[in-house]
Amino acid sequence: MEFGSKKVLVTGADGFIGSHLVERLLAEGCAVRAFVQYNSFNSWGWLDSFDAQLLKEIDVVAGDVRDPYGVKNACRGVDAVFHLAALIAIPFSYHSPASYVETNINGTLNILQAARDLDGLRTFITSTSEVYGTARYVPIDEKHPRQGQSPYSATKIGADSLAESFWRSFGLPVTVVRPFNTYGPRQSARAVIPTIITQLLSGQEEIRLGALSPTRDFNYVADTCAGFVAIAKSGRSVGEEINIASGVEISIGDLARELVRQINPQAVIISNEAERMRPKDSEVERLLGCNTKIGELCGWRPQYDLSAGLQQTIAWFSRPENLARYKSEIYNI
Repeated sequence: MEFGSKKVLVTGADGFIGSHLVERLLAEGCAVRAFVQYNSFNSWGWLDSFDAQLLKEIDVVAGDVRDPYGVKNACRGVDAVFHLAALIAIPFSYHSPASYVETNINGTLNILQAARDLDGLRTFITSTSEVYGTARYVPIDEKHPRQGQSPYSATKIGADSLAESFWRSFGLPVTVVRPFNTYGPRQSARAVIPTIITQLLSGQEEIRLGALSPTRDFNYVADTCAGFVAIAKSGRSVGEEINIASGVEISIGDLARELVRQINPQAVIISNEAERMRPKDSEVERLLGCNTKIGELCGWRPQYDLSAGLQQTIAWFSRPENLARYKSEIYNI
């Protein structure tokens, strides 16, 4: 897919990765329609932090991915859809699993059906490394078995399977894009890196976390967005599931210690906070992704190592106007 003057829809454009992807697609020369969740405050999420001139370039549409009519209207007149809208907080999926089915499965179905009805729009469905569960082998490639270890991951497995079915049943030109753990500016406080950084920058001396032994494969958000673009530009990605992974793992404990070292070496890490722990069989103990496929099909390689990405992230959170958006004293589920 050549971008040029293509018009693209980004769902979840008000969120963390979505807002960064909007910026990247504008830089690529796309005309961007941003689908944001409707609310009575007229908030556009992170898009509200954009420069006013940049916002003028974006066609913002408010709606709800659970509504098939609104979704289809949002898809009219575009050449491609990047579907990122989802409920993603794993702890909250234990609390309210039905909402995850409605948003992550039914919402994805609405996107797929609209794309099919509107002459087969090029479609990119955002998955997650959580669909793999605890690694049975590493690095985890796209053939790794799926394992729903939380209601969240189960709904993403369902959404991925729907995407595959629309490719196989109807020939819809769809790709499942599967980022491993993305981090960077604007990430929500429910994720581990903002949780640690905001506690440290707020002056807390005891940094409260859940399990420290699990390992994760972290991508800086600029690399994740570059992965989306590389996949979209590749003529070989249609009908595929493609990881975006750094190919490097680090334990949560080692990550926390590195952030403590950089921000406040006097702080102490308190692990096994009951409210922050996943149920035993739900915890994904190891994620280390294979990025061979995206390299071969799309020519993508990560440009940021963890050290460089963390420096960028800490610098953003360190600005008072950004830190003020976060409530570090409250544990977000």
